[in-house]
Parts: sequence; structure tokens; C-alpha cells
Amino acid sequence: MLQSDKIIPDKDVINPMPLGENISCWWAKKRRKYNKGLVISGIVAFIAYAIIIEIKSSLDTHNTDPEKYEITILTTLFQGIGYLIMIGIANLFYFLGPAFDKMFNKDNSENFRNRLFIAGLWFSCLLPFSIPLLVLIFV
Repeated sequence: MLQSDKIIPDKDVINPMPLGENISCWWAKKRRKYNKGLVISGIVAFIAYAIIIEIKSSLDTHNTDPEKYEITILTTLFQGIGYLIMIGIANLFYFLGPAFDKMFNKDNSENFRNRLFIAGLWFSCLLPFSIPLLVLIFV
């Protein structure tokens, strides 16, 4: 068989599988990667938060309240449980991915699907960094 006889599928070629079944399976396979990204970004965001709190407390020479910048095991546990709840809520919003895919991806394009997933992943993973940013600006 000659090289020119081989058919190499393109990412934008229309997929012959049934639209609804294929989309649901594709998104289900990506959920683990999505959750891994959420966990890693949450840990890194908490570390950024702790660093910002430490720097702010060392620069605040007029602070009379020693507990203002304190991070304890209890507060860490509370924030960890809160973040687990937020991961659960983010997973509910994850269902918007396949829904948008079914609504707007009329050609069943793999490229569209990948871009939609990556946009949602970036948005979800950057969201935890809003807390350290708010602390940096307002505390």
C-alpha cells in the first residue's frame, strides 16, 4: 500500500458516531482531567493565599489584632471543606460543556469540543485564584 493511499483523519472531520452518545462519552472521559486541574489549582491558590497573608502580616506594623492574619489548622480545614463543596458545584457546571457542545457544535467537530473543554478548564482553574487576588487588593 502506498503512503498516498492511506486516509489520515483530520480533527475537523465530521464524526460518524451518533451525536448525543459520542458527546456524552467524550465529556465523561475528560472529567478526571478536569477534577485533577481543580484540585491542583485549589492547592496552589491556597499556597498563594498563605504567602500573601504572611507578607501582609509582616508589613502591617500597626496591627494590634494578632489573629487578623492567622492561618490555623481549623481555618485550613474549613477552607478545604469549602473548596471540596466548590469542586462539587464546579462538577455540576461541567454538565454545561456537553450541553453547549450539543447546541453549538452542529458539525460535531472535535476541534470545537477540545476548545470548549480547554476554555472551561482554564476558567474553572483560574477561579480559585480570585480569593488570593482579593486578599492582596483589599486586606
